[in-house]
Amino acid sequence: MIGSMTAAAKASSASDLPLGAKAQAGATKAYEFNPLSDPRWEIFTEKHPQASVFHSTSWLRALQTAYGYEPLGITSCAPGAALDNGLIFCRIKSRLTGWRFVSLPFSDHCEALVHNARELDDLLSHMTQYVDSGPWRYVEIRPISNQPGSQSALCAQTYWLHRLDLGRSKQELFCRLQRDSIQRKIRRAERENLRYEEGRSEALLEKFYDLLVLTRRRQYLPPQPLSWFRALASTFGDKLKIRVASKDNLPVASILTMTHKNTLVYKYGCSDARLHRLGGVAFLLWKSIEEAKDLGLEHFDMGRSDSDNLGLVSFKERWGAVRTRLCYWRYPHGPVRDSESWKRDFLRRVVPMTPNFVLKSVGKLLYGHIG
Repeated sequence: MIGSMTAAAKASSASDLPLGAKAQAGATKAYEFNPLSDPRWEIFTEKHPQASVFHSTSWLRALQTAYGYEPLGITSCAPGAALDNGLIFCRIKSRLTGWRFVSLPFSDHCEALVHNARELDDLLSHMTQYVDSGPWRYVEIRPISNQPGSQSALCAQTYWLHRLDLGRSKQELFCRLQRDSIQRKIRRAERENLRYEEGRSEALLEKFYDLLVLTRRRQYLPPQPLSWFRALASTFGDKLKIRVASKDNLPVASILTMTHKNTLVYKYGCSDARLHRLGGVAFLLWKSIEEAKDLGLEHFDMGRSDSDNLGLVSFKERWGAVRTRLCYWRYPHGPVRDSESWKRDFLRRVVPMTPNFVLKSVGKLLYGHIG
């Protein structure tokens, strides 16, 4: 059971345990490893059908570079043996929000790469001992389909995850788009002769970031630090693209996408609300889909949405994307205290009157604490 540890397990001598493992009666032994230095992790995730961009060493390196998070892998496979299962976490050590293990910070989802619920419970039991015996506040996982079997983990937050099947032709995909809100915006953008740019240059990053600051202000949030996007561009290389649509050299909208195996991932989007009528976001998303088809990709991951954000949920489904319920599981039970609380109680009052340079500074200071 998650969070349980027998007296026999507690009494086990450290000298009798494999390195990085903690024994538990009736449970599979768990071994810790560093997914950035252990080559088995990349080999395993490249072959695993449920491994996503968020399992990749590129994502982990970006988290470490931008925020200093230390990665940790857990498996039942002994050191030196090929990996057959695994969970990955980042250690978040914050004086502001406390210490916790999250799988993974700033990821929309991170599937538990296990065979069944019992295997997941065994690996999580290893992690929950950190909470039971030390300063760690909680352990959190963000699986899509592999859910814990134990009752000790709480579904702390729920979202919708949207994914678009790219198995149809471009023409069929376009015809499935909602005519008034999506097709019409794409056609409007084409009539407006919006200029399209893509890449990961510093100039494109600056255009993207300026629009991101505007968008986060509309959402009553500080922007993520620029160093985070620089880290992503560095670690992903040509698998990451910043796409910008402009009208008369004025940026209208921008999105950031990443390619992983057979999937194109839409991770960040931003725009100038004064120019929404030009259809910039729809134009960029359709460009991305066309490119994904040309590359032979099979899926378009449109990311998570808050379950109560009906506008965003509806927007994604107008593209033909299918929703899946996404649950973030947390041990131990207790009230969820995270970025949502200060978003509701504080930022809506403060952000509208805060200059951009201050918002950027706040984002730079805070995001490492809220992963």
